[in-house]
Amino acid sequence: MKKIAFFDTKPYDKVWFDKLNTQYEISYFENKLNSKTVKLATGYDAVCAFVNDEIDKDVIDSLYSYGIKLILMRCAGYSNVDFKEAYGKIHVLRVPAYSPNAIAEYAMSLLLTLNRKTHKAYNRTREFNFSLVGLGGFDLYGKTIGVIGTGRIGKSFIRICKGFGMNVLAYDLYPAKDAGYNYVSLDELLEKSDIISLHCPLTKETYHMLDKEEFKKMKKGVFIINTSRGALIDTEALLTSLNKKKVKAAGLDVYEEEANVFYEDFSGKIIKDDVLALLISKPNVIVTSHQAFLTDEALMNIAETTILNMRQFFSNDKLDNEVCYQCDEKDKKEDCKKIKNGRCF
Repeated sequence: MKKIAFFDTKPYDKVWFDKLNTQYEISYFENKLNSKTVKLATGYDAVCAFVNDEIDKDVIDSLYSYGIKLILMRCAGYSNVDFKEAYGKIHVLRVPAYSPNAIAEYAMSLLLTLNRKTHKAYNRTREFNFSLVGLGGFDLYGKTIGVIGTGRIGKSFIRICKGFGMNVLAYDLYPAKDAGYNYVSLDELLEKSDIISLHCPLTKETYHMLDKEEFKKMKKGVFIINTSRGALIDTEALLTSLNKKKVKAAGLDVYEEEANVFYEDFSGKIIKDDVLALLISKPNVIVTSHQAFLTDEALMNIAETTILNMRQFFSNDKLDNEVCYQCDEKDKKEDCKKIKNGRCF
């Protein structure tokens, strides 16, 4: 029986893996995978990691020296993996789509909460304060929302926005063909949108795509929603824009320095990240700890796909969900080994 070391695991991670796994011996570690904890993987056949694990050159080299040739990412994103170092040594598989609806619905919940201030109303009434002063919002109907990224999650979010009667502007480096979306340039989207929501992966091209220059192009009073990756936004530029009231409100389920904070309980400690502390202190900002994916359906799909990935790898089958290192997933080259042999190497 193959042995799999799961890193950065919480109780909710175990539920569906324990229900669905019948073939593998799984050990759950609460520790994040990094250069200090990688030794825990000694004696295992594969490791399973999550979004904030640090899978850099040192970790890759250590895993390879242990004889491990498989990294299972139980998430869609993989910007935390050193693929240049992994290529030819360790295969990396992911879960490309566990529940686009979960994240899209959560993005809308952040927008609704920020706008109608239901979180503040909840706290008031618990103290028997029934005043409505300061709880005003605006109709979403007829407002223009700019959606950056029109993959599975972006498409789901657009459907929700259209259900509210919103005018949708879309931007994507790879526009969806025949989707019927109103694609515009990024500059036009920034200039015309009342609300901007991010639904794209973190790459070299998208790192800090919303920086101080981009914030200057936005409408005064814009709402910002980010449920994708924290580093899509230059956080200090966002803080400046909030202070200048260029940005009226921000709903963030991600943060660019979240790796050492999110998923842990620091309620009895002093957070040493002053930027995060400033964000959380603002009454017009909601920060949640990367929980948009957290639905029963998503957790079940993550477990099903990860177990499928294990089975395909250990059975020497084609790897449907392997991340292709040597060419763009959207434009594979004709000589791509994955196309020919079902595996990148």
